[in-house]
Amino acid sequence: MFDPDELDRIRDSRADWEQETLDPVVDAHGERQDRFATVSNLEVEDLYTPEDIDDIDFEEDLGFPGDPPYTRGVYPTMYRGRLWTMRQFSGFGTAEETNERFHYLIDEGETGLSTAFDMPSLMGIDSDDSMALGEVGKEGVAVDTLRDMEVLFDGIDLGGVSTSFTINPSAPVIFAMYVALADQQGVPRDQIRGTFQNDMFKEFIAQKEWVVPPEPSLKLVTDTIEFATEETPKIHPVSISGYHIREAGSTAVEELAFTLADGFGYVEDAMDRGLDVDEFAPRLSFFFNCHNSIFEEVAKFRAGRRIWSRLMADWYDAEDPASRRMKFHTQTAGASLTAQQPLNNIVRVTLQALAAVLGGTQSLHTNSYDEALALPSEEAVRVALRTQQIIAEESGAADIIDPMGGSFAIESLTDEIEAEALDYIRAIRDMGDGSMRDGVLRGINEGFFQREIQDSAYEYQNRVEKGEETIVGVNEYSLDEEEDIDLLHVDEEAARERQLERLESVKADRDDAAVEAALDAVREAARNGDNTMYPILDAVKAYATMGEIMGVFEAEWGSYQETLSVA
Repeated sequence: MFDPDELDRIRDSRADWEQETLDPVVDAHGERQDRFATVSNLEVEDLYTPEDIDDIDFEEDLGFPGDPPYTRGVYPTMYRGRLWTMRQFSGFGTAEETNERFHYLIDEGETGLSTAFDMPSLMGIDSDDSMALGEVGKEGVAVDTLRDMEVLFDGIDLGGVSTSFTINPSAPVIFAMYVALADQQGVPRDQIRGTFQNDMFKEFIAQKEWVVPPEPSLKLVTDTIEFATEETPKIHPVSISGYHIREAGSTAVEELAFTLADGFGYVEDAMDRGLDVDEFAPRLSFFFNCHNSIFEEVAKFRAGRRIWSRLMADWYDAEDPASRRMKFHTQTAGASLTAQQPLNNIVRVTLQALAAVLGGTQSLHTNSYDEALALPSEEAVRVALRTQQIIAEESGAADIIDPMGGSFAIESLTDEIEAEALDYIRAIRDMGDGSMRDGVLRGINEGFFQREIQDSAYEYQNRVEKGEETIVGVNEYSLDEEEDIDLLHVDEEAARERQLERLESVKADRDDAAVEAALDAVREAARNGDNTMYPILDAVKAYATMGEIMGVFEAEWGSYQETLSVA
């Protein structure tokens, strides 16, 4: 992209600048520290010039927005055409309480709903299970049956809103409930929009929520991909998630590499099922973390788009441009939030949200400043939403397509992250003897991913404790007194009682014979290797409970205990 003679001239000019201008100042005054690096410990140079990106081919590596390799964005107009979807994580107590928060956020300008579930729902057990005691409605909304889903979306037209569901082991059941509710409302299945996290590879790697072992868990994910391809083309059945990998302590490179590897694993399993890559791949989506190092995060997103685009074509013969577009949701970094001086979190979240926008996200959740202490209050969640709106409407960041493109620093960091991520991806593929799916499964079973993340988390914490990483308000600029923040208080006992009353009522009113027949059909599908989504849908319509359905799978496939080998 640059003339060789011009590059030689720039190198000579830089050498002169360093000798005559830079070095005397550094010798006289020094620099703030001996080494400068990102949150992920990726060293950054003091200055970037064309010589740092002298091997970039503009059309092959950058191109134009909306064209492969999508480095500069997946759509030609990006935010000049339509802003990203603004979501705020919502869910606490009962379905009634969360429904009220949904309506509040819609009234405040939120453009997409995002649903958090309590731990029993996440783990596929019912609210009246002894294991659910103390957890019902505590960290998200409790959903046991289709009746809860009816209340959760009361007054909300499923044909007019996009809904995200943060649910994994029990995602097929929640997916079926959402489809059943759309059927009730008379909304055609091909018109409902939304995203299910449903990323079980990530669960075994980082978040640690599962019901059955990795292989049958993968089967359930692929069942949802096949069902969505046939029935709900506007639903993203899987949101391949790096967010939790990063929250567990990975670097930005590990987050990107492991997430893309998981994605390629799902692609291979669906193709082995007999699905055409260009039929299902456009409905796959991604979910990334956005941490404090702005330029690293922007580069991570751009590198991810480029890798996905190229390898989907090279490895899987994807021809539809939509199959090669890495579309993603972003959430600001929960792990960066501090309980100390929580109002500082507003600044952190703003910078992270800006980085996500500069990096070209399609959807964004901004954390609330009080989330290190409790579930978000109405005031805190409104501030988080207003943060997105101010970036969108006042900052000008949404007015230029890929505003960071062409920056010597950004392009150099993009190349560096891409190269390091590709090294990981190829190593994982080699672990599977040429199969990404088998490589990911082997990496999970042998603890490869877990060790890599653990080592990175340990190294970061060491840097914090040595003072090499500054966390404002924690290891620098701390206060003796605690700040008084109004927090959201959920009456857990009242929420549990209300939930148990509704569950008891559903069980009393339903047709038990129909429930048993539906559960038998789920069992037969699991035994025969058939797609389980269709019998699950029949079961939820018969008001079978979450625990009853997931219990069938655990009975058929067994449970899973993580055992990690020593490296």
